Amino acid sequence: MKKYAFGADVGGTTVKMGLFETTGKLLDTWEIPTVTANGGEAILPDISKTISAKLKEKGISKKDVEGIGMGVPGPVGSDGTVFKCVNLGWGVINATRILQDLTKLKVITGNDANVAAMGEMWQGGGKGFKDVVMVTLGTGVGGGVIVDGKIIPGFNGAAGEIGHIPTKEGETETCGCGKKGCLEQYASANGFTRITRDYLKEHPKAKTVLRDLPELNSKVIFDAAKEGDEVALHMVDEVGRILGRALATISCVINPEVFVLGGGMSKSGKILTDSIKKYYKEYAFHASRKTKIKLAKLGNLAGIYGGVGMLLS
Repeated sequence: MKKYAFGADVGGTTVKMGLFETTGKLLDTWEIPTVTANGGEAILPDISKTISAKLKEKGISKKDVEGIGMGVPGPVGSDGTVFKCVNLGWGVINATRILQDLTKLKVITGNDANVAAMGEMWQGGGKGFKDVVMVTLGTGVGGGVIVDGKIIPGFNGAAGEIGHIPTKEGETETCGCGKKGCLEQYASANGFTRITRDYLKEHPKAKTVLRDLPELNSKVIFDAAKEGDEVALHMVDEVGRILGRALATISCVINPEVFVLGGGMSKSGKILTDSIKKYYKEYAFHASRKTKIKLAKLGNLAGIYGGVGMLLS
């Protein structure tokens, strides 16, 4: 094993970069703009250039670099083919081969959510486990699946699309994916806010501080629940039920050792995990009831950690 490795987390606005020792020690982090003009043709050359500049700055030879692990916001095949990244302007391209040709270094590419899951398994909330499902509760609901220490991308890179598990019949609003009734519509930060707003409309006499707030969002709902607001507590219980049932469904297929919860909503902490755990145990198959539910630890760095973890796995 060579001494150094790079992690790259490609987002629609910036590319997060990390220089690591292959022991897991993070040596440096920085960002470069994601230039999406002209079909995103500059993105991979820009990553190559910033890596070359960092090697020169640190006085590191390429012969001492194990390679580059890269996460991108779209489905990725096992050979590094990216099947369209709308946020980057990419069509179908083999990102691994292109970046390898540019850098002359080994490259492995994965879906960003899967790569973040790998990061949490390697050095974060899932450290010490080999069978991990990460669930990211942010603007949407994302996920990543690790089995026996390996990312499971699926046939065309769509494994781990936890946010689009069918959850509710009869939904009238459309999810961003085009379907109706997806988990993301209820358990994301936006979805949680939406179902809370709907509850307030349906129960106009329910007393709650949530009606008096200038803005309703997931954070203020969790804050109100922590202060004992009954409506907020009811909604936290409801989102815990929805997520507990979804995780129980996943466990019937994957049977992970641990679920790792990340994303902005996970910052609410114990009040959310306690609710999820309660319903998970109720819904889970008996052999899966002892699966742990833990919080992610790496935050926005999970992607760069995961890139290197994927490279070394």
